[in-house]
Amino acid sequence: MKTIGTGLTVALLAGTAHAQVQCQDVTAEALGLDDVTITEAMAVPAGDESPVAQCRIRGVMAERTGADGRAYALRFELALPDDWNGSFVHQFNGGNDGSVEPALGGLPSGTGDRPALSRGYAVVSSDAGHDGAAVPDAGLAGGARFGFDFEARRMYGYGAVATLDPVARQAVETFYGQDIAYSYGMGCSNGGRHAMVAAARMPEAFDGILATAPGYDLPRAALQHAIDVQALSAVTGDLASSFTRDDLALVADGIRASCDALDGLEDGLVQDPAACEAAFDIGTLQCSPGQNGACLSEAQVTALSQIHAGSLDGEAPPYSDWYWDAGIESGNWRFWKLESPIPPWGNLPLIAVMGSSSLAQVFTTPPTQVAGDPESLLEFAATFDVAARADDINATTDAFPESAMEVMSPPGSDDPELAAFRDAGARLIVVHGNSDAVFSAKNTADWYATLDANNGGEAGDFALYYPVPGMAHCQGGPTLDNYDMFAELVNWVENGEAPREVPVSASPGNDEVPADLVDATRPLCPAPLIATYTGDDPMSADSFTCQ
Repeated sequence: MKTIGTGLTVALLAGTAHAQVQCQDVTAEALGLDDVTITEAMAVPAGDESPVAQCRIRGVMAERTGADGRAYALRFELALPDDWNGSFVHQFNGGNDGSVEPALGGLPSGTGDRPALSRGYAVVSSDAGHDGAAVPDAGLAGGARFGFDFEARRMYGYGAVATLDPVARQAVETFYGQDIAYSYGMGCSNGGRHAMVAAARMPEAFDGILATAPGYDLPRAALQHAIDVQALSAVTGDLASSFTRDDLALVADGIRASCDALDGLEDGLVQDPAACEAAFDIGTLQCSPGQNGACLSEAQVTALSQIHAGSLDGEAPPYSDWYWDAGIESGNWRFWKLESPIPPWGNLPLIAVMGSSSLAQVFTTPPTQVAGDPESLLEFAATFDVAARADDINATTDAFPESAMEVMSPPGSDDPELAAFRDAGARLIVVHGNSDAVFSAKNTADWYATLDANNGGEAGDFALYYPVPGMAHCQGGPTLDNYDMFAELVNWVENGEAPREVPVSASPGNDEVPADLVDATRPLCPAPLIATYTGDDPMSADSFTCQ
């Protein structure tokens, strides 16, 4: 329970509350909002558009003309359920933002099958201060063209959440005529970055934050895109053909052969990624002289070694090194790094489309205008001189007084303590799939280890990190990824019960789950604990202990 920007002191609400302002009467004036334009206020019944009956409010604020001469604004959607539970969720969105995603308060993995709205939370979502479709003539580079305007960068980095949050809270409290009881923030990928930025920059705003697959080192991770493109292109001259699906399945099988049993049970899941680093050697999969099947070429081994190390030249990685994990065979890993099924992208992977355009226009200073056709985007990443230009993510100019790293990353994230967040009594749960292809789970694990050390080994009193074996970016992969970490966070915040073993099972829509695991359950363990098989039924989470 917090005191928020409107000066209202939050009191615990009993049961559910109902609107004091009727949806059809909603205006900015009725909600007490200044410099906000309400563009829609509509009663939406439970159905295809919404899991519950709600008053859906859409609005615009922070309108301006940018330094690039284009119109900018912060657009948002606020979902106010008919049966309000008294609490609030700020939904942080992913990618380059640029669109207002439906305000549901759900994550690809982490909220089970019940988004926050369906649980009675008021939820707000925004486009983070720019319209990703505003420059259609820029083609595939248009979604990142906002990077030529510093204020748009700043809003995307940290300004939008800080600007919208108190406005959304005031609207909620005025609409229902009661104070918010508890406030939460949640997001995955770039949304996970927003979440970690909020913990650092707005330590008193949220009672609980859930950050999944957090791209908190986003500009550095963008450098990895160029490394990946260059390493993989060197294999055959073409990203898609550098590794077949069978090649990556071979790698995944090799990882499992070396590392699966380290947790006491061979079940397809590598629970101890740190031990796997010592146990697995990619070189053992290289073809012997005369061998031409069920092995990797020398060029393939070199490429995967470079990607794993996060470096093309053997020097310290500009971003991070990575875990070896069996989810390297997932479709998501392939979609990010090798190819997509999208013809307008030239079937290029995400790192060569969104990744390349963002590196050029958002994450380096000064920005470089890149053409929006697939060939130009691929060429930019393929020819980007990482060694010479890595420090461009830290550069400033008169027009860009804060660097991309300063704008995008949580202050202090290289040596985190989160003292203000801790002292405010807030709680943070970070979740990351060990097979994430775009943000390194090893980087997140290292961040948490430093946070713990800087808190005298007691970071678990307010912040927990849960790695998910085999999980790809935000969801999916040959693993179990159906868990409800939001419920665990709420219980921790509101009842003082810190989570430990969190049950995880197969997601119904995940067709990559190994057949032997479809009906299995496992515990997710808070780092540095490892889910270890201790006997009895291998299908049951009860047969594993976090130790």
